[in-house]
Amino acid sequence: MGETGNDRPPEGSDTPGGATDQLDKRQWRARLTAGRSAITAQQQVVEARALADTAAGLVTERAGLTVCCYVPFGPEPGSIALLDVLRSGGARVLLPVIPDTPGPLDWAEYTGTSSLVAGPYRGVLEPSGPRLGPAGVAEAGLVLVPALGVDRRGVRLGRGGGYYDRSLVLASPGTELMAAVRDDELVERLPADPHDVRMTAALTPGYGVVRLAGDGATA
Repeated sequence: MGETGNDRPPEGSDTPGGATDQLDKRQWRARLTAGRSAITAQQQVVEARALADTAAGLVTERAGLTVCCYVPFGPEPGSIALLDVLRSGGARVLLPVIPDTPGPLDWAEYTGTSSLVAGPYRGVLEPSGPRLGPAGVAEAGLVLVPALGVDRRGVRLGRGGGYYDRSLVLASPGTELMAAVRDDELVERLPADPHDVRMTAALTPGYGVVRLAGDGATA
């Protein structure tokens, strides 16, 4: 899968505001979270529509694809409409169910908005259907992963809970791991830990799908 956006992200682009080479993960999280707090409702809607349009192309290329996705929380990129676009394109959509204790995510199928209920973690919406267990992610050919940022090597920065790092190692070999981020959240370099699972691509509103150097392996 190549880049599908109209513009190629500029090489060497980074989050505005000065040098970032010396920032640790905590500082990066603060920086990117502050950037998201400035996103207007109108911008969020426009970007969510762009992500859904690109996602539609991803599933039409691969009939019968199983996609692990997520329900956006707060200012996270995306929308429930993206889930419906995936389903209408013929994909089977799985959503995470956050466990009571730290560990890999559980999964259940998304069958429409009526199947969503508020979960125990900050009221994040979760599917109410039968649980597939942590191994459910192995059924997916594409995993759309929420992220605060991702770099060109495929290093993803999440919220710090570790749920996805524990889950993505269970994905099948060759699965596309795609971080959903805003254009300026695709940066040149983020700090990496040995347990970090590399992304193979980024899904962005302005640039479409951007291939990354990651191969799904740990750093």
